Amino acid sequence: MLTLEEFRELREQPSDPQAEQELINSIEQVYFSADSFDVVKYELEKLPPVLNLQELEAYRDKLKQQQAAVSKKVADLILEKQPAYVKELERVTSLQTGLQLAAVICTNGRRHLNIAKEGFTQASLGLLANQRKRQLLIGLLKSLRTIKTLQRTDVRLSEMLEEEDYPGAIQLCLECQKAASTFKHYSCISELNSKLQDTLEQIEEQLDVALSKICKNFDINHYTKVQQAYRLLGKTQTAMDQLHMHFTQAIHNTVFQVVLGYVELCAGNTDTKFQKLQYKDLCTHVTPDSYIPCLADLCKALWEVMLSYYRTMEWHEKHDNEDTASASEGNNMIGTEETNFDRGYIKKKLEHGLTRIWQDVQLKVKTYLLGTDLSIFKYDDFIFVLDIISRLMQVGEEFCGSKSEVLQESIRKQSVNYFKNYHRTRLDELRMFLENETWELCPVKSNFSILQLHEFKFMEQSRSPSVSPSKQPVSTSSKTVTLFEQYCSGGNPFEIQANHKDEETEDVLASNGYESDEQEKSAYQEYDSDSDVPEELKRDYVDEQTGDVPVKSVSRETLKSRKKSDYSLNKVNAPILTNTTLNVIRLVGKYMQMMNILKPIAFDVIHFMSQLFDYYLYAIYTFFGRNDSLESTGLGLSSSRLRTTLNRIQESLIDLEVSADPTATLTAAEERKEKVPSPHLSHLVVLTSGDTLYGLAERVVATESLVFLAEQFEFLQPHLDAVMPAVKKPFLQQFYSQTVSTASELRKPIYWIVAGKALDYEQMLLLMANVKWDVKEIMSQHNIYVDALLKEFEQFNRRLNEVSKRVRIPLPVSNILWEHCIRLANRTIVEGYANVKKCSNEGRALMQLDFQQFLMKLEKLTDIRPIPDKEFVETYIKAYYLTENDMERWIKEHREYSTKQLTNLVNVCLGSHINKKARQKLLAAIDDIDRPKR
Repeated sequence: MLTLEEFRELREQPSDPQAEQELINSIEQVYFSADSFDVVKYELEKLPPVLNLQELEAYRDKLKQQQAAVSKKVADLILEKQPAYVKELERVTSLQTGLQLAAVICTNGRRHLNIAKEGFTQASLGLLANQRKRQLLIGLLKSLRTIKTLQRTDVRLSEMLEEEDYPGAIQLCLECQKAASTFKHYSCISELNSKLQDTLEQIEEQLDVALSKICKNFDINHYTKVQQAYRLLGKTQTAMDQLHMHFTQAIHNTVFQVVLGYVELCAGNTDTKFQKLQYKDLCTHVTPDSYIPCLADLCKALWEVMLSYYRTMEWHEKHDNEDTASASEGNNMIGTEETNFDRGYIKKKLEHGLTRIWQDVQLKVKTYLLGTDLSIFKYDDFIFVLDIISRLMQVGEEFCGSKSEVLQESIRKQSVNYFKNYHRTRLDELRMFLENETWELCPVKSNFSILQLHEFKFMEQSRSPSVSPSKQPVSTSSKTVTLFEQYCSGGNPFEIQANHKDEETEDVLASNGYESDEQEKSAYQEYDSDSDVPEELKRDYVDEQTGDVPVKSVSRETLKSRKKSDYSLNKVNAPILTNTTLNVIRLVGKYMQMMNILKPIAFDVIHFMSQLFDYYLYAIYTFFGRNDSLESTGLGLSSSRLRTTLNRIQESLIDLEVSADPTATLTAAEERKEKVPSPHLSHLVVLTSGDTLYGLAERVVATESLVFLAEQFEFLQPHLDAVMPAVKKPFLQQFYSQTVSTASELRKPIYWIVAGKALDYEQMLLLMANVKWDVKEIMSQHNIYVDALLKEFEQFNRRLNEVSKRVRIPLPVSNILWEHCIRLANRTIVEGYANVKKCSNEGRALMQLDFQQFLMKLEKLTDIRPIPDKEFVETYIKAYYLTENDMERWIKEHREYSTKQLTNLVNVCLGSHINKKARQKLLAAIDDIDRPKR
């Protein structure tokens, strides 16, 4: 260590702070490691084996310099901290003086306390004795007051039970029992203890009665008190068992009392014999007049019971969540485990009770339904019964997720039986309507829709699935409100709603097919005007002409000429239907009502609906389209699908034997209940008059009403598909693809009959037979039969105009009529050419001239393009010029011509450019073609 003088000498020496800091930094770290470090040993161990005096002296000087630098640094630090050291030393001295003074004060205080203790000991013992006596007297007084309160407890308990404060009464009773056990050493308490036990049992009995009231009219406050009371008793599980027993009893008592009330009311006397009957027997005494009101009240009462159970479950779910939240904040694990066990038991009991209660409800309603034969009710009443049962099944599904198998099976059997009889009656009515139908137009408005009819009003509430989701109301995307949520606060889903059907009117009929007299007048003015083409005509031309038929540019002249073939401008484009069609549509609506209410019988209902359409289609075909000569034309007027459909309908639905043998009607009807006699056309409908184009107006109304009916079925297909069971959907698809879609195909055979008689084709053949075809020079004038044929078409056009004044002739119908007539005319021309015995090349040219003249004039009468069978005629004429080999190939490729026409072609060519040998060869080829047809 350096002395103070050495420190001062060091401080007085001139110094370079930077050099001193470098010396300090050059000191090895080992010197700063620990206080026990031996510097001498460390330096000696560092000496080399061979010592050098100069190096040692230099190293020593370096160490001295480092020591001096460290010493100077330490001296500077010591001198810098010296004032603080002096100040702290002064504080320590002052603190020592204060501690000495405190020691003196404490010594004096202890001495004085000892003096006071010795002086007051006797007085303190006296005070303590008096205090103990006081405490004993206070405890005795409290016990006497408690005993007095216990003696008066029974009065308070009675008051609390009258106020239905069951938790408070039980709490008070339990506290009294606990207090009584505390004072059981008093003789007056023993009798009170047994009395309290009797009171507690009485409270439990009243509590059970209060619990039974929950089953019919749930009250949250009342049930909360009851549950709190059972929880205080520690009998929450027992309470749940009792509650389910009460619900079962409530269901039985409720239905019995409702049915008993109606039976006694209808009996009109006070005879009590009905009260002794079993519920099953009691249901058989309900009269038909009171059956529906009784069923409605029965379902109302059962709804109240199920609603009470639903609200009971809601209460437990809510309080379970609250108890769970409060239990998570507490630390009583034993109490929490017991509570969780009780909660789990109650939850399972309630969930199991849902199915049990619903089964009881189903059995009671099923027993009621079986007590009366539902076939005695009218259709509307039966639908009302189904509506109530359907609503009840909806309640059951929302109540416990059950599909209501018991009710479904019961109501399905009765519904199918009822509906079979109802459908059979409706089919007979439909036959009667068809046989008395005169096929007059039923005037409806142009915006007519089946949704405007009363029978389809139910579809406005549950829109058809065909409506796109974007057009659905916004509210449909939100969560569906269940019946329990809807009527939880009040009301009843089985309230009988007032039937407003009679107050509503169906605004679907129009006057004479027009919306107004002004509209009718305007329509005729537009039709007769040649200077102004109505916009409606332009729209119709563009829209209806697109498709397979190519359309030329629409000029004013074209539109004017279009008036000659479009026979729908004189009336508004309202649907064409008859009263019978409207009745069928109404029937379909009624059938769909039943299907919508009771979906399990959807397949049966749709099957019966298909029979309505089948029978209507078959009747139209039988009345207007059946003609054995049609198939012999070879034109494919009836497609194979249409023929298959008609054969299927005839085999499965039409009772041909009954219609043929009226004497066997009774016996046959019993054997063939599923079939209906074939309808007969009314004698008032005349189809033989040429002036009316052989009943064209009636044919148009009948055929287009069928097409309209098919369109309505197409519109209803998404709705039917939505309710049809998956396993039965192939039937629905087959019905639409093979039956409904064939309705428009009946147009061809029906209008072919008109086209076959509208023109005098036989007269044209006679005129053609008088023409000389073996001319030697090319003619410039066409033959007279062409003018005669064109006059026939003009006459046909005028008759169409006359018919269109009675009935609107849609464009597809007029096109088919014109197509048929033109096709028959062209085939008659070919037949006339086939009758020619001799023909020259100039004669063939004359044939081409006649046909071109015919086409040129015909195109002014009609807008149909291309002209039907135009190639049929032209190809036959041109075949005359073919060589032997080419003609043989032509004969094999063109089998659309008859054997007679092909044979005549070969015979006419004989001698001109075909010899006899070639003729025999060609005739043999024709015979080979004809052989498979025989």
